[in-house]
Amino acid sequence: MKKILSYALILGVVFTLAVVGAVGPMNSQVQAAGNNKVDVFIIFNQTPGPSEQSLVKKAGGVVKYSYHLVPAISASVPESAIKGFLKNPRVTNIELDGTVYAIDAELDNTWGVKRIGSETVHSSGNTGDGVKVAIIDSGIDYTHPDLDANYISGYDFVNGDSDPMDDNGHGTHVSGTVAAEDNDTGVVGAAPEADLYGLKVLSSSGSGSWSDIIAALQWAVDNGIQVTNNSYGAGSDPGSAVKAAFDNSAAAGVLHVAAAGNSGTPPGKGDNVGYPARYDSVIAVAATDKSDKRASFSSTGPAVELAAPGVSINSTRLGGGYVEFNGTSMASPHVAGTAALIIAAGVNNASEVRQILADTAIDLGAIGRDSLYGYGLVSAAAAIAAITPPLPPDPAVNVDLSTDKTNYESGVDATAVLTAAITDENGNAISGLSSSDFATMVNGTTTVISFTETAILGIYTGSLEISGLADGAHTVETVVTDTRDLSGSDSASFTTGPAPTEATVASVESITYITSGGKNSDKHLSTAVSIVDDLGNPVANASVSITLNHDSGTSWNGAGTTGTNGITTFNLSNAPSGCYETMVTNVTAEGLTWSGSTPANGFCK
Repeated sequence: MKKILSYALILGVVFTLAVVGAVGPMNSQVQAAGNNKVDVFIIFNQTPGPSEQSLVKKAGGVVKYSYHLVPAISASVPESAIKGFLKNPRVTNIELDGTVYAIDAELDNTWGVKRIGSETVHSSGNTGDGVKVAIIDSGIDYTHPDLDANYISGYDFVNGDSDPMDDNGHGTHVSGTVAAEDNDTGVVGAAPEADLYGLKVLSSSGSGSWSDIIAALQWAVDNGIQVTNNSYGAGSDPGSAVKAAFDNSAAAGVLHVAAAGNSGTPPGKGDNVGYPARYDSVIAVAATDKSDKRASFSSTGPAVELAAPGVSINSTRLGGGYVEFNGTSMASPHVAGTAALIIAAGVNNASEVRQILADTAIDLGAIGRDSLYGYGLVSAAAAIAAITPPLPPDPAVNVDLSTDKTNYESGVDATAVLTAAITDENGNAISGLSSSDFATMVNGTTTVISFTETAILGIYTGSLEISGLADGAHTVETVVTDTRDLSGSDSASFTTGPAPTEATVASVESITYITSGGKNSDKHLSTAVSIVDDLGNPVANASVSITLNHDSGTSWNGAGTTGTNGITTFNLSNAPSGCYETMVTNVTAEGLTWSGSTPANGFCK
């Protein structure tokens, strides 16, 4: 019975079209309709292969796509051959291939991305970097300066080639809302470093076929796409093949986001969400204005899951520049971009991403989920804030202990410099400690350093007071305990003994910069290098060689001799603006060995 009903539906559509254009006897028109070809999905009981394709061709059909995402072939077949297909035990159903349209975008400041809090997420370092987002639409103008760096590849299913250049403008506008680059010009997308893939299914007129959309979904699965944006649709149910394509690709891990449609009534009555947004495997997105009110055109119904800005949305324009559009087509990419941010934050399961979007939405309208706003306005800021970061591995603690003298005089208080670098698995250092937080174990006495989960990245240097130690070797151990019960430790050694009576080592004590001359007294730059011995005395007549590096990549070499104050000065006339750093390359002083190190230094003008 199911096969018969499907065939009757096709005959009814073809017959109606024939009668509307009838100019002769009705019987001849029916006969003519029977000889016409119709675009259909032939659904099989298994994934179609060469034998199924041959079946279609032998019946006079032309295969457009043979899918593996769904067990179907998209083909143009003689209407008279349909009865034969339905009698084949391998064929379970035949459905018409319908037409979809870009959901209207009408010409009307980038407020939408700001409203959902994406800028807050970007400032924390999350830009959706590397997340694969496919724009299933009219293509992408990948030459646009706000899109060119993020565009990766795609496919043109309308023209059958690998160049999905936009020739309508709809897909380019949608792409900008998802991932326009943060390049100090134009607009910024919700996920400005996401990877964009253009899957062109809509022609220059803004229309396309469901058969191309199924092929695009199959491409998305085969190419590891994580999020799709679908700002197109149709009002009537396209059938089981299209639904299965969305369901199966979602089951494969692709998160589908779609425009709910622009068929709403001003009072917000009725169930008018279009397809594919109406499917359970797709997030249906309604449109809001700057006052967080539903746009009067936004479709309503129980399928609406989220709302997003969709009025006066400024985004990238085909051929360059920017343009404002209205529509749920403009709302949907705000959600797709937010999904990319969530994935970039470490949530890789599409179902979990969808749940986070729902749980963190800002409730609008009636309390709870409703048919106008769904769960509410999507919030990138709240979504990312709600994600609990994974616990880091045990921190590795590196301790470097150095002293102001090679030996301590017995029983005399002294100060050592302790540098502790607490690093994660990627080698990033974690600190955020004050000098009072440093704790050590000296000769068996232990205290503990504690730091919080919000500790900033970096390396912290503190001071350790050591008093009255006996002559000999000593060990200082640093133990670090995290509030998450993770810990690590390391140690360093030093010796104490009689105070030295004779200097043996020369070292660079300091490097300072002085400017002079010119209108702003900063035309020329002088670099003063101070040399001392290990007793703290200035070293005179020491030969010093340096390299002065500029942030432009230019460098200058110099050599000089210290005076009685242990200082030698290097002068650079007409020093260009920028930042400088000095590296001491050699120190030669009679009776002394150079320590070989240069203290941290720098100067900008």
